[in-house]
Formats: sequence, C-alpha cells, structure tokens
Amino acid sequence: MVALGGAVGAALRYGAGRIWRNGSDAALLWHEGTAAFPWTTLLVNVVGCFLMGVLAVALKERFTGAPRLLNPMLGTGVLGGFTTFSSYTDDARRLIENDQPLTAVGYLLLTVAACLVGIALGVALTRLVLTGAVAENRHEGGA
Repeated sequence: MVALGGAVGAALRYGAGRIWRNGSDAALLWHEGTAAFPWTTLLVNVVGCFLMGVLAVALKERFTGAPRLLNPMLGTGVLGGFTTFSSYTDDARRLIENDQPLTAVGYLLLTVAACLVGIALGVALTRLVLTGAVAENRHEGGA
C-alpha cells in the first residue's frame, strides 16, 4: 500500500513539474552560468507538508476508525512520494555550482521555514474546520 501510494505521489510531483516547469526536472531552464530559482520544488514541498498536517489531524483526531493502512499509504506513500527533499538538495547544489551560494542558502532556509509553516497551517486549519463541523452538528442535533 505504501509503494502504491508512493507511485501516486511521485506521479503527482512529476505532473506538478510538467505544469509549472521551473523544477529540477526542467533542464532547459537551467541556463549556463545561471540557475532558475526552484519554485516548483519549493511549492511541492510546502503543499505536501500542509497536506501532511491535514492528514495527521484528520486521521488522529476525527477519523480514528479509518483503516490501519490509510495513514502509511497516504502519509508515507502519497505525500512522501509527492514531496521531494532529494530534489531540494540537488536544487541547492545547482545554485551553488552556478555561483549563486547566497540564493542556495536562502532557498534552503526558506524551504525549511515554509514547510514548517505549511504543517502548522494544515494542522490549525483542519482543527478549525473539524471543530466547526462538530459544533454545527451538535447545534443541528439539539434544535
């Protein structure tokens, strides 16, 4: 199940790279002497971390009766295959090799900070939505 999820996640990441061609797979955008900022990798990692926050709250706090393999399939599999920290380090290497070390350091720090914010927002927004849904159901049931 995890491998199946990983295949789905990797396909989604590949699709994101094809739609927004600025990632490490977009070799044509890495010109000699300069390197494009790897926005696609950054976006994929932040979205994946946000979704991991959503998944963690949804499965641990709301849908506690979900099938046992759902969390590893979606979390480790799909989201693990979707996010790409190996490309993150490769993108930083490319920036350094193209004489952009400050951009590389900024990219490394921005990615970590943005991913932590993504997880926190995913957790907070999911709790807000689920708490509102629970409160609304209680209100309707009591009317």
